[in-house]
Amino acid sequence: MANYGTASVKRIYGDWKNATDSAMIIDAMDLLYTENFDGFCIVSSDSDFTKLASRIREAGLLVYGFGEQKTPSAFVSACCDKFIYTEVLRAKTDESKAIAKKSSQQLKRDARLVSLLRNAVEASSDDSGWAILSHVGTNIAKQSPEFDSRNYGYAKLGELVTATKLFEVEERLMGAGNSKAHYVRDERKK
Repeated sequence: MANYGTASVKRIYGDWKNATDSAMIIDAMDLLYTENFDGFCIVSSDSDFTKLASRIREAGLLVYGFGEQKTPSAFVSACCDKFIYTEVLRAKTDESKAIAKKSSQQLKRDARLVSLLRNAVEASSDDSGWAILSHVGTNIAKQSPEFDSRNYGYAKLGELVTATKLFEVEERLMGAGNSKAHYVRDERKK
């Protein structure tokens, strides 16, 4: 959570039965009504928390979800602003569990990935077809909160986009401060 903000209230519930689920939901709603928070983090692979996440988002707060890849898609996509699979986090701390990089051919055969990337580039692009990579990432997060380039074996989105060999990638200087930004364009737009 430190990558996303400061956790000012931390609770863990131990027996993982329905009574505990109810206690967690009640505590979360009590915290929500204090109006002292910008967001919530829910660590669970249980679809029982779908409505809780929806309610928190209805209040205009961010919801970050963490859970195993078996987490039901309803909880992942409909309710969370960002969802991170715990397998990715485990791979980061344990080299023996690292997720192998998928080859360009494997990435190109993943129709969902290709569609997600192309749609995000298209939605973020200017008239010439170029899009700032960070804007592409923001667009992807809105379409697919569970998306993480690490699920494909790549530490960063730019590395994944480059590996697909479906996009042109350029690094450009931005403004007077000489900061750099990566731009991407669908190869089909050449």
